[in-house]
Amino acid sequence: MSAEAKPPEEKSTLVRIGEWFDMRLSFRESILPPIVHKIPSSSGSWWYVFGSATLLCFVMQIVTGMCLALVYVPAADQAWNSLEYLNYQQPLGWFLRGLHFWGSNFMVTLMTIHLVQVFLFGAFKYPRELTWVVGCVLFLCVIGMAFTGQVMRFDQDAYWGLGIGIAIMGRFPVVGESLVHLVLGGPIIGAEALSRFFTLHVFVIPGVLLMLIGLHLWLVIKVGINEWPMPGRLVTREKYLDDYHEEIERDGEPFVPQGVRKDLVFSGLVLIALFAAAAILGPDGPNGQPDPTLINTVPRPDFFFLWLFAALALLPPYLETPLILTAPLVLLALAFALPFYSNLGEKSWKRRPGAWILVITVFLMLGTLAYLGLSSPWSPHMDAWSGVPTPVQYVRGRTPLELQGAILVQQKQCRNCHSLGGQGGLRGPALDDIATVQTPDEMIRQVLQGDGNMPAYGKHLRPQEVTALIAFLKTMRPAYEPPQQNSTVPSVPGAPG
Repeated sequence: MSAEAKPPEEKSTLVRIGEWFDMRLSFRESILPPIVHKIPSSSGSWWYVFGSATLLCFVMQIVTGMCLALVYVPAADQAWNSLEYLNYQQPLGWFLRGLHFWGSNFMVTLMTIHLVQVFLFGAFKYPRELTWVVGCVLFLCVIGMAFTGQVMRFDQDAYWGLGIGIAIMGRFPVVGESLVHLVLGGPIIGAEALSRFFTLHVFVIPGVLLMLIGLHLWLVIKVGINEWPMPGRLVTREKYLDDYHEEIERDGEPFVPQGVRKDLVFSGLVLIALFAAAAILGPDGPNGQPDPTLINTVPRPDFFFLWLFAALALLPPYLETPLILTAPLVLLALAFALPFYSNLGEKSWKRRPGAWILVITVFLMLGTLAYLGLSSPWSPHMDAWSGVPTPVQYVRGRTPLELQGAILVQQKQCRNCHSLGGQGGLRGPALDDIATVQTPDEMIRQVLQGDGNMPAYGKHLRPQEVTALIAFLKTMRPAYEPPQQNSTVPSVPGAPG
């Protein structure tokens, strides 16, 4: 008697639901192949885990950033207070800020290590040139995220750090002034500047990062993960792809689960370290409300910008502009061109002594500068013109009160923004003829309350100092021009107004 055919087993509800979604999303055809695609078994190394850990940090930044955005107020007069509220009143606000701050530090560090590993392993060579270029753009975006995130604190460090960045941008010929106005929304750091940096930090740069990460991962899947660089195995256009695919067919392993094991372990350790740093060390700042009148301040940027801070502080003034305008462009050009002028030949760092010598040299330079950045003087000292004497004609024959005002112009470093005798800053109007432009009352109001580019100095000057300063400024006019008069006050006693 023949065995009766068994009826097909009834599928479970979960299987049927899965098939329903698969029919509409084509998961097995579109998403599953990249997940289980084969990679060289030699790529399952601890040296290949930094890229996935960087991606984890980015995801953490998105999650914590969305939580913080529910409380943070991107307004110049409320940003600092909203961070204080997060630190001391909002439940878990301090911890969330710590996660976001240390997530930024971890992300920059891990991305740097990943970039160095790719360089040392020759993974930028043929046929992965475009993967390297996209990775370099990703690195610049991560640095941009870190810088705009520092501005979000809008404390003294953030204010003066942004000032340095804008000063660097403003030195570019022809387009410098336009770039400053585009970024700040005007000539000074104010409410619109913070709003624009908030937009960059929350929308623009993360959006670009998401697109570039998708492109980067697609290139990694399509071109293939770089194999372990064996000394003596040369990259040639004729044989490399054939050898690579032969190696995968011979001893390749699926990316999931074999190839991703070490990534998961390392990402778990990074996550534990991130939570520990946030819980134990907490966030950074805010360190003090932004106040442009506090010129005797000692701001410090986040650690990944300390080297730049020290370089600008220690460079001779005559070298600042040439290096600022040329060095970054030259370095970026060399980095982007690297896979096109060195894309064949040896991959292994053991056979490329120039590669690891370059890496060691760069890290020694950056490490030394970062260490010096912890103690280097604040640059600029904000006393650029204090050592330049006041022109003699402006102090000859003056009263003691007026001379005291001339001394205050030097001591209070007014000449950083205002010139005398053609020497001094250009941010504000020249003081040589200020008495023909403003009345004494207008000068007092300008000094105490500020206006336009000029901050308010009312909290930092004693009444006697204001009196002496205005007394000196009232003398600042050519001998042949009368001083500015209030139109409501008769110039001659008894004359009609």
